[in-house]
Amino acid sequence: PPIDLAQAYDTVAAQGKGFTVGSMMAASPVYVFFDPQCPHCAHLWQASLMLHAQVKFVWLPVAFLGPKSLPQGAALLQSPQPLEAMSAHERSLLAGEGGSAASASIPAEIESAIQANTQLLNRLGAESVPFVVARHRGSGQVLTRAGAMGSAELAGFLGLS
Repeated sequence: PPIDLAQAYDTVAAQGKGFTVGSMMAASPVYVFFDPQCPHCAHLWQASLMLHAQVKFVWLPVAFLGPKSLPQGAALLQSPQPLEAMSAHERSLLAGEGGSAASASIPAEIESAIQANTQLLNRLGAESVPFVVARHRGSGQVLTRAGAMGSAELAGFLGLS
C-alpha cells in the first residue's frame, strides 16, 4: 500500500536499511534513497558532505537503473568505511568510470534489504532518485524531495540555515 506523507519518515526509519554518515549526535536522521548508478545521487552525495558536521544522513541503496546497481549497493551497504567507500564510488561514477567494482556474490540478506528499500521507495510514490525523506529542523514537519540539490539548497530544505 502507498505510504502517506505524514507516516513517510517513521516508516522509512523503521523499514529502510542503509549506512550512516555525518553527525551521529543529530536528533533526526535525513534519509536518502539512491541508486549507485545515478549521477544525480552522486551530486547530492557531494553536496551533503559539507553538512556532515550538522546532519546525520542515512543513505539507502535501491536497485533499478542497471545491472551494477545491486552489487554496488551491496558493497556500499557492507563497507566498514561507508564514508570513504561512497566518496570513492561517487567520484568514479561522476568521472564516467562506472563506479566502484563490486562482487557478484551478494549475501541474501543484503540483496533482500536492497529490494525492500526499492519497494519502500515505490510505496512512497517516488519516481526517481535521489529521494530525500527528512524532518525540518525547525518545524519538525516531514519533508520529501526528489532530485539533486546544492549544499546551500539542501541546508535550506532541511531547515539548517
